[in-house]
Amino acid sequence: MDLRQLRYFLALNEHRSFVRGAEATGITQPAFSRAIRGLEEELGCLLVDRGDKELRPTPEGKVVLQHALALVRGANNLTQEIGRMTKLDAGELRFGCGPAPAARLVPDGLRLFMQRYPRIHTRLEVNNWEHLSRSLAREEIEFFIADTRQFEAEPNFQTQPLQPRPGLFYCRPGHPLLAKESLSTNDLFDYPLVGSRLPSGVRKALANLSGRTDLELHLECDHPQILREVVCGSDAIGLSSLEALRQPLQQGEVVRLQPRNLPAGLDNFHACCGIVTRTGFRLSPAARAMIELLRRMDRGLLPHSAAA
Repeated sequence: MDLRQLRYFLALNEHRSFVRGAEATGITQPAFSRAIRGLEEELGCLLVDRGDKELRPTPEGKVVLQHALALVRGANNLTQEIGRMTKLDAGELRFGCGPAPAARLVPDGLRLFMQRYPRIHTRLEVNNWEHLSRSLAREEIEFFIADTRQFEAEPNFQTQPLQPRPGLFYCRPGHPLLAKESLSTNDLFDYPLVGSRLPSGVRKALANLSGRTDLELHLECDHPQILREVVCGSDAIGLSSLEALRQPLQQGEVVRLQPRNLPAGLDNFHACCGIVTRTGFRLSPAARAMIELLRRMDRGLLPHSAAA
């Protein structure tokens, strides 16, 4: 038997007619009938009840149908996967990113990627580093861009560093803290804190600044727009990357808070962004092309859309 015969048998079961099955597969009805008879001779049993107007499969035919469907699907998947490994004019790219790179780097990268490879279908998951790591482990995505500090010592993951994304505190215009002549970090912690999920190092650094053993955000969300709307409509203090807030800051929608005792260039308050992949996993050409594009854009070797 061969896959061609199995495809014909699946078509016969779907259309319940030798004539319509032949039309669906693009061959003549006599050739279609010979292929079905040849499959029956190969297996040594009848596959359909020819005395039944519906041409229902025999018990043996039902078993063959189950295996035929799995084999044909497997062959199609194999063809698609090999295609993804050898060319960039078809296939699918699945990757993820955290809130910080989702602000500018990834959208600009996607625009350029779609211009270069318009036939690649891309699926992007925006989430925090913890959810993205689970998606990567389940092979739902090929790689992700997020804070890499949680993965640098993990043998199952490999990381490629990108430029750090500076973090900041911000509030709405007219917030009570803006009336203070000298702002301290303790003043910030008198108000609810909102932001995306923090790596343990960042949470520990902020807890030390607050004088607490640990620090939990009052609202944890991985969508910057939702967080900004909460901050703009309340007295909450937001934590974000500068990259995500550059335009709202320029337009006066939010105001940056700069407490006097916040160490300048505090490393733990930067998003240490990087690209995370699975150790030993062969990336598709589409994934490799996207990663190279993002790295070149991150190093300033390719222009962002605004600059272009």
